[in-house]
Amino acid sequence: MNQDLKVGIAGFGTIGRVVAKALDDKVEGLVLKAITSGNEQRAQQAMQALSRPVALVSAEQLAEQADIVVDCAPTQAFMDIAEPVLRAGKTLVTVSGAAILQHPQVIELARRNNGRIVLATGALLGLDAVRAAALGTIHSVTMVTRKPPTSLVKAKYIVENQVELLGITEPLRVFKGSAAQGAQLFPSNVNVAAALGLAGVGAEKTALEIWADPGKTRNTHTIRVEADSASFEMTIENVPTIENPGTGRITALSVIEALRSLTAPLRVGS
Repeated sequence: MNQDLKVGIAGFGTIGRVVAKALDDKVEGLVLKAITSGNEQRAQQAMQALSRPVALVSAEQLAEQADIVVDCAPTQAFMDIAEPVLRAGKTLVTVSGAAILQHPQVIELARRNNGRIVLATGALLGLDAVRAAALGTIHSVTMVTRKPPTSLVKAKYIVENQVELLGITEPLRVFKGSAAQGAQLFPSNVNVAAALGLAGVGAEKTALEIWADPGKTRNTHTIRVEADSASFEMTIENVPTIENPGTGRITALSVIEALRSLTAPLRVGS
C-alpha cells in the first residue's frame, strides 16, 4: 500500500482554510502535515475547525516536512515559500500566476533541483485549449476582466492611486495593457491573466483589460483566442467569497482538484 503524500499549507486565510478542511475530511493519497501562517493567533483559532489539528511551523520547516506545499499566502510572501520548497526538490502548488511572472527564476530553480510547480487555474476555463493552440501559431489572445467594485477596492494599483470605486454608477476601465503589466499593478487580482499568459503566447503578448463594474455581482473573465488551429471565446463568472470578494469561491476548489489529480488514477485534462 502506497504511503500518503504529506501536504503543507502556507497561508491559512480564505483559500488555505478550505483546502485544509478538504484534506482533513480526506483526499485519497494525501494527508495534511503542517501549516505556516503570518498570523499564528488567527491560524490557531481557525485550526479548531479541523478534526485533526496540525503543527504551525516556519516556511523552512514546512518545506522539510511536506512532500507538497500549497501556497495560499499573499503574493509578497511567494519567494519565502517557493524557494525552500523548490530547493528541496518538492512540489509547489500555487494560485499565484502573477508571482511566477514576477519571479520567473523559480522555474529554473525547480528544474535544477527536480522540483515541480503546479499552477492551479480553475478560476479560468479553457487553458487546455490555449496550451494546445500554442503548439501551433496563436495570432492574438485578449482577456477582459469585469469585477464588482468591492472586489477591486483593495487592489495595489487602486489603493496607491486613490481611485474611488465604491461610488461609481457606470463601468470604469481601470487598466488596459498586457497581462505582464497587469500582474505588476494588480498582483492579487489578475492571477487568471497571468495563467493565461503562461499557457499561451506569453504575458507580454497577452492583452488585458480590467473593469470595475457596479452592474456585476461576480468576478467575470472573458478570453478570446485567434489561432491557426482554432478561434474561441470563453467566459467564466466566479462567485466571490464573503471573506475576500477579490477571491472567487472556485479558487480553493481549483487547488483541491490540483492536489487530487496528483494521486488520482484518472486525470481528465491537464
